[in-house]
Amino acid sequence: MAQRVCIIGGGVVGLATAYALVRDGIDVTLVEARDALGSETSFANGGQLSYRYVTPLADAGVPWQALGWMLRGDSPLKLRPRLDPAQWRWMAAFIAACRTSVNRRNGAHLLRLALLSQTTLRIWREEDHLDGFEWRRNGKLVTFRSASHFAHARQRVADAVHQQVLGPNECTTLEPALAGVPFVGGIYTPDEEVADCHGFCLQLAARLRASGRCEFLLGRAVTAIEHADGAVHAINLGEQRVEVEHLVIAAGHRSVALALPGVRMPLYPLKGYSLTVPIDARHRAPELSITDYDRKVVYARIGEQLRVAAMVDIVGFDPAPDPRRLALIRRQAMETFPMAGDYDRAVEWAGMRPATPSGVPLIGASPYRNLWLNLGHGALGFTLACGSGRLLSEMIRQRTPSIDLQGLTPRAA
Repeated sequence: MAQRVCIIGGGVVGLATAYALVRDGIDVTLVEARDALGSETSFANGGQLSYRYVTPLADAGVPWQALGWMLRGDSPLKLRPRLDPAQWRWMAAFIAACRTSVNRRNGAHLLRLALLSQTTLRIWREEDHLDGFEWRRNGKLVTFRSASHFAHARQRVADAVHQQVLGPNECTTLEPALAGVPFVGGIYTPDEEVADCHGFCLQLAARLRASGRCEFLLGRAVTAIEHADGAVHAINLGEQRVEVEHLVIAAGHRSVALALPGVRMPLYPLKGYSLTVPIDARHRAPELSITDYDRKVVYARIGEQLRVAAMVDIVGFDPAPDPRRLALIRRQAMETFPMAGDYDRAVEWAGMRPATPSGVPLIGASPYRNLWLNLGHGALGFTLACGSGRLLSEMIRQRTPSIDLQGLTPRAA
């Protein structure tokens, strides 16, 4: 049985994996290329812990819808074709997954993992008294501006116990900040949650340090992984060599650069953007988490801030924010919730979400007997992190996994 595990990646997925392993009595070394933990994709994401609304982006009709979006200046999706075989392979696999049957199958895999993640976070909060990251169970309301989109969504509600279909007046009664917004209806999930992902990363890191079982190597980029005879033996951090007993790659979209022969990592970064808008006593921010379905914008109140997040930019590996995309988010947010916060003091951010074409992450063993993957969570990294970390710890410890692993485990190249 494993005694020590090395994890590459100090975002929410890597930290949740480390926490699950330490809880299970395994020592951890966590390596992060940046000087600070949770400082890339986990830093200012949407903040919604959306456990029941986990439908993959790849669905029937999306390619045609995306073509229409590309002709609009306010499109929620932006595609910039590049002379990059990885981009074209990813897009081809994405289009192949855009079928109703495939979407529903992958959605079932995500839902199974998401509900495990919700249970796992509850256990950590209650048993370990893990707090300090603005967690709330505030519920989520997905709102629709288009009657046809609303009708389609109503037909696909599969859990009438946990999801409620509401008319426009019911939406406004439930969330008064929606008054005057031209929505035709919504789908409400009462048990959805919200939290500060970066704050969660910092709390996990503090608990890991206090445990005495986790060593952090920050500001140390992995330059090579040594392997032979079907196993990995060490990682190189420049001139330093660190031997490993077990190795987990959880470095988001940067994981691709670490792929070994025979290890399949069908990842591509989907750039997203957010605004963090300060709230004071004069503002009327929504208390519920809101998803504006037609504009693909999410709103989450995190303490005394409103997080506004949106956009899917398939434009390569450049993480630099596009000022025009941020301006669009700001304009749409001010149109929808003009009194929600001080938009003049909003903090802008862009992050690279590591996505598989199917939208389902890769969690589990690789063709190398001591190399493990935990990556490809896309926009659901925060939502799925705790369950993903728990599953990987169970696999490394050779325990029966808490859920069926069908559809979640990596495949060989």
